[in-house]
Amino acid sequence: MSRLKLFSLDAGADFAGRVAAALGEPLAEHEERDFVDGEHKIRPLDDVEGADVYLVQSLYSDEHSSVDDKLVRLLFFVGALKDAGAARVTAAIPYLCYARKDRRTKLHDPLSSRYLASLLEAVGTDAVVTLDVHNQAAFENAFRCRTLHLPAQPLFVDFAAARLQGDDRPLVVASPDVGGVKRAEAFRAALGARLERDIGRAFVEKYRSGDRLSGGALVGEVRGASVLIIDDLIAGGGTIARAAAAIDSGGAARIIALASHGQFCGTALADLARLPLEALAVTNSLPQAQGDGRLTIVDCAPLLAEAIRRLHDSGPAAQLSV
Repeated sequence: MSRLKLFSLDAGADFAGRVAAALGEPLAEHEERDFVDGEHKIRPLDDVEGADVYLVQSLYSDEHSSVDDKLVRLLFFVGALKDAGAARVTAAIPYLCYARKDRRTKLHDPLSSRYLASLLEAVGTDAVVTLDVHNQAAFENAFRCRTLHLPAQPLFVDFAAARLQGDDRPLVVASPDVGGVKRAEAFRAALGARLERDIGRAFVEKYRSGDRLSGGALVGEVRGASVLIIDDLIAGGGTIARAAAAIDSGGAARIIALASHGQFCGTALADLARLPLEALAVTNSLPQAQGDGRLTIVDCAPLLAEAIRRLHDSGPAAQLSV
């Protein structure tokens, strides 16, 4: 393949710099200008004609810009890169916005994940790489261009194995809701293989109506056990809070929570600090402000860098999605 070029929006430069360092490639130069009327323009300053280009950028809201602002900038940048002659443009989006709205639950509901896919493809995106979307099958079915879904599971297996070293209590992997049981089961199997021991399973019932949560019954035995709660996303923190409360009431000796993406909307991080959690680990797919000592940030930049390396070298990139 032609030479590799790695770009990011200004908003994602810190994380993209970590990916660049792991790749051993410099972060390419670009210009990002804002105008007084609220419009903006983005263009590559490095020559990209004939290049294999990777645009690394999570799509989220923060105090500086909305998720929609970042999305439009990314779309316009992909278009500018294609117009500048890039041979291939891959959007590497560790946290993919609108991925949770992948099915209709009410009359005339939108399928936002499919509309997002159409927008990315319309500007010429050749491939999309992301980390632990809410529904992998829906993500893959929404796109017609190539997709690569990276699970955070290997990162959390490493974290959990180190954290549980010397712990001879029974181990249990728990899903905070029925919808996450498949994810929890995959993590349980991988961790069991690493530790070479049997690991129990549990889940907590949850019902959602709009923004309101109900339920909380625990299914599974956790008394005296070290319990790992595994989820894909913490936004407001309500789901993890209910699960931790149910597992604590069930008599667990230790509770550790793992989530691929930590949005921590509003007072979520402060609220989670009051839970009976020994530790809470999330990846840096989203920028994280340092909370209390229980919050651990697991670096996913090397995983993304390895995916980019394999895509560029036409290596076995799909093996990373297993």
